[in-house]
Amino acid sequence: MSEAAVPAFAAPEAPAVVSEAPALRAAVVPPALAPAKAVVTDMPAKATAEAKLYRSRTVTQWIKLVALLAVGAVAAAGILVLAARGVTTLPGVPEFLQRYPGSYQLPDTTQSGFPWWAQWAHFMNIFLIVLIIRSGYQVRSQQKPPAFWTPKRGGKKISINLWLHQSLDILWLVTGFIFVLLLFASGHWIRIVPTSWEAVPNALSALLQYMTLDWPVESGWVNYNSLQQIMYFIVVFIAAPLAAITGVRMSEFWPKNAKTVNKIYPVEVARAIHFPTMLFFVLFILIHVFLVFATGALRNLNHMFGGTDLVNWVGFWLFAAAIAITAAGWYAARPLLLAPIAKQFGQVSSR
Repeated sequence: MSEAAVPAFAAPEAPAVVSEAPALRAAVVPPALAPAKAVVTDMPAKATAEAKLYRSRTVTQWIKLVALLAVGAVAAAGILVLAARGVTTLPGVPEFLQRYPGSYQLPDTTQSGFPWWAQWAHFMNIFLIVLIIRSGYQVRSQQKPPAFWTPKRGGKKISINLWLHQSLDILWLVTGFIFVLLLFASGHWIRIVPTSWEAVPNALSALLQYMTLDWPVESGWVNYNSLQQIMYFIVVFIAAPLAAITGVRMSEFWPKNAKTVNKIYPVEVARAIHFPTMLFFVLFILIHVFLVFATGALRNLNHMFGGTDLVNWVGFWLFAAAIAITAAGWYAARPLLLAPIAKQFGQVSSR
């Protein structure tokens, strides 16, 4: 190879090395030195947390639903009041209201007031019926019970919520039996049992007066109006027995092998009656509490809890104590606190 050929071959190599150096330096630049803008652009978008559902609705959806129902209820009540007041202007209606003021005269031997056992029964009914409705709803809606209870002498295993519901039912029936016994023994039954056909038109008159917001004259210490009398009669002597009879049919106390009786009184019939009866109690309680506060709260609460016709705060504070005890019972009705009590009557297990 000649000397002239050597420079001609070697000369191009130097520029080639120099031209590759910037590319190598760019290749080894750490990622941290890359522009911040590029990093932000390449990061994935942060996932949005899903809202928690409560019975297939979020808290916001429940608030909107309750607000919508409240507005609808107020609008419906307004329409009802206007319609009722329109009815009172029709021919013959004022004369009807004058002839039937809302109540009829009871016998002179009827005792007034509320004895101690009536006050006791009122408190027990508040406490028990609230927990019965709550536990009944849990039994109806539960998918996986938190615990189970089995009788000591053997028997079918049931959920602890069903055990609570049936136990409360027994206490409620005992309370009701004692109340009815004392009601007839004392003669106070005549205050809630209609004894005249005049109760019907007087009840219609009282209902119309309530609907117009022109309340009937309140004299519950001496005599209920006819609408109250009929409703209390239905609660004590119709709705309560219906709840008891259908509840027993659905419970574990009912004999499963009594084929003839089960055919005459199938459990499907009991279920079809039991739940609407519970709804009736809920509606009655809501209307009853509303009217207690709307027609003279202090005097009405003194009647039911203080045993006096005076207007003071004694009955109110006794009512507040009853509500506090009921709220404590609501809080205590959970498996952790129920299990020690349930164990006294059977075996409690997690499954």
